[in-house]
Amino acid sequence: MIVISDLYKKFGKLEVLKNINLTFNKGECIALIGPNGCGKTTLIKSILGMVIPDNGEIQVQGKSICNNYEYRSNIGYMPQIGRYPDNMSIGAVCEMIKQIRNSRNKLDEVLINEFKLNEILGKHMRTLSGGTTQKVSAVIAFLFNADILILDEPTAGLDPLASELFKEKITSEKQKGKLILITSHLLSELDDLVTQVVFMQEGIVHFHKTILELKTDTGEDKISKAIATILKNKNNEKNS
Repeated sequence: MIVISDLYKKFGKLEVLKNINLTFNKGECIALIGPNGCGKTTLIKSILGMVIPDNGEIQVQGKSICNNYEYRSNIGYMPQIGRYPDNMSIGAVCEMIKQIRNSRNKLDEVLINEFKLNEILGKHMRTLSGGTTQKVSAVIAFLFNADILILDEPTAGLDPLASELFKEKITSEKQKGKLILITSHLLSELDDLVTQVVFMQEGIVHFHKTILELKTDTGEDKISKAIATILKNKNNEKNS
């Protein structure tokens, strides 16, 4: 569904993406992880068309995204921090986004009810807690039944119940054959969700492995421990 070829991006003298090559297929839930400044946000923004690479190509569903904006209608995006007009209500924001997207897909309003936002649609955005704002962002990301979902730190700020409901929704959408990309620093949240892990550092993809490969290679059952083992071995190799 998404093929990234030789993607390169530089900001001034800083090389942010160094010839990235990745392929993401439908029915996968892929964790994009790495330390701050590793390039994962720039990679996501490049896929969304918010950053223009210096070199390389991104194809979504077999078509280059260069000079093409229509592909975005098939992507649901949840930013790490959603910013909405303070004086608008939750309901008004959702209606505004519906009008902007003008999607022909059947709307998916499951999370509105799951998060009980249907009970507070009249509340203004400026009065909401960070967690409730995060729920609004989640609702909007899933609302248009897109085949590709990009979720940036999706569970950050959510209470335990909301986080569990959200993870169940992600699993459900993956089972429908959708492609889901997740960035997260909370690796413990990913164990039951993801099928593959991409680890980036200093603009380079250090590895792209399935969860089975990751666990087999390291002998660890938890994603966080498996990644720590790989990084520790790399450091030992570098220092030997």
